[in-house]
Amino acid sequence: MRPDSQSLVDQFVQAFEEATESKISEERHFEVAFQRPDGKHQLDLLLRVDSPAGERFLAVEMLRQGYPRDIRNAIWQLEEYRLSVKDALRPIPIVVAEFLSAGAREILRERNIGFFDASGSLFLRHKHWLINIDRPAKPARPRRAAALFTGAREQVVHALLQSHHRWLTGIEIASLAETSPYTVSLTMQELERLEMVESEGSGKNLRRRLTQPSELFDAWIVAWSARKETKTRWYSYTPNPKTLLLTLTENLEREKLADWSFTGPAAANVLAPLLTNVETAEVIVPPGKTHRYAEALGLERVDKGSNVTLIERTGASTLFRRQHPEFPSWFASPFIQYLDLQDGRGRNKELASHLRADILKI
Repeated sequence: MRPDSQSLVDQFVQAFEEATESKISEERHFEVAFQRPDGKHQLDLLLRVDSPAGERFLAVEMLRQGYPRDIRNAIWQLEEYRLSVKDALRPIPIVVAEFLSAGAREILRERNIGFFDASGSLFLRHKHWLINIDRPAKPARPRRAAALFTGAREQVVHALLQSHHRWLTGIEIASLAETSPYTVSLTMQELERLEMVESEGSGKNLRRRLTQPSELFDAWIVAWSARKETKTRWYSYTPNPKTLLLTLTENLEREKLADWSFTGPAAANVLAPLLTNVETAEVIVPPGKTHRYAEALGLERVDKGSNVTLIERTGASTLFRRQHPEFPSWFASPFIQYLDLQDGRGRNKELASHLRADILKI
């Protein structure tokens, strides 16, 4: 057992004894093996309690972080152990964790399973014992949320944000995200653990809906700022800087190039007008195609004074691009535009806030 787990057990024992005026035996049984029809199992911890009402046993499952999905597994393990012992020895089920989310606590209360976490919260309802010490949970250790924002999983995240108000099946999400149902399933499992989605139905009729779009988007923003990608800066001679986007669009259309889109401040200012004018352009192009697009646009490579940035991207950045009703160019999804405004340049922060409030509305 990890040293931090041992410390957590000590905290639980102290809190339990103080709340119940009972004494837990110093003899603690860790990793208790037991047999069920489907094979061998193992209970994390078994404790004996000496109380005024007689001897009791506590069956404990240990968790580092407890979210609803983790809790369901712990509940199943505790039930299996309960069924493996004689009625006279049936233990009181307890979940002990460093962190328990609000959703996890609610599930445990509904199932009448005791719990304790590092915040000092303690719940127990058993015969003459009724304890409900409810304290704000200490911040959970960062989960590997960054894995959500890579490759095809990032496409699923983008699709969910794009449709955050809708109930969707796995097949529908896969179609929107242009990825496999398997990738959707893996991504949804992690989002369930993070309590960011809700579900209804089962099997082929299982549908899910994003419940925390703002939290998911904020996590994507953090991950986005750490990404590495190929960006090159160029200069395009344009007699009228105000028509830069139109000039670039005409050149791309003339060369019959596809799979590109504008992003950043110029694109956002078309979608949600705020600034008087933006005289630079950021263009998403396919990986490995920078020089082909630069040649088609007649761009000159520069270190300073650039007005065009070419960004090589695929995957989530290319989803949901669209043409503005009054502008012939292709524009990246508003979510991608917002992410590209997080560089702190000029009035990008102000423009991003305007875009989020008026267009994204999350």
